Amino acid sequence: MEITWLAKLLLSHLLADFVLQPGKWVKDRQERHFSSGYLYLHAFIAAALAWVFTGVVYWPVALSIFITHTLIDGWKSYRRDEVRYFLIDQALHLFVIFACWAVTFFNYREVRQLVLQADTDPDIWIMTTAVVFLAWPSGFLIGQLTKKWRRNLDNSEALESAGKWIGIIERILILLLVLQGEYEAIGLLIAAKSILRFNEQNRPEQKTEYLLIGTLISMGLAVITGLIVLRLTAAVSAALP
Repeated sequence: MEITWLAKLLLSHLLADFVLQPGKWVKDRQERHFSSGYLYLHAFIAAALAWVFTGVVYWPVALSIFITHTLIDGWKSYRRDEVRYFLIDQALHLFVIFACWAVTFFNYREVRQLVLQADTDPDIWIMTTAVVFLAWPSGFLIGQLTKKWRRNLDNSEALESAGKWIGIIERILILLLVLQGEYEAIGLLIAAKSILRFNEQNRPEQKTEYLLIGTLISMGLAVITGLIVLRLTAAVSAALP
């Protein structure tokens, strides 16, 4: 029941924010802020959907969503139209939803048991270490190894900044594919990236070398890390009674 209830609450938010909110409502809110009637109408729709989907007995949740939705969207109306503010806005809405879910179905014993289980589960710690390594330290390592080629590029700082997040997503995705044994999918990913990155005309030779070496190092680190994780988790499982 708890997961179904949470799914209904998430669905109500998606419908209210992305399906049932016309563009003119957003524009009016950006111009008039808390004086916009559409701000309160939108928040009411979000709360009403949550109330209908979860059940009338959960009216305090619907009231909480109405109040927080109004405050969050009102705050966002003063911000510039940028991705970071959109992400902050959605993160705040999701935080409210999960907070409502946690308060409604909170069970101290179950939470404590999950925390203790996670604290002593070696697989969780191995996986967390692998993800952190592939997200940041490996990016630093790649940057050091490709410094020779990056120095010869124009606008290398912008290139490095753009490639940073692409590399993080790419390495974590490859890690997950290795853990699932989907090596064919890794081959497709490499082929797709090669087509997108190396199909550019009149590219300087140094830039091609930089991208090729950086890609090979990034993907190689991800595959090797995935294989190490598989070996460690298998060793842990074999050692358990």
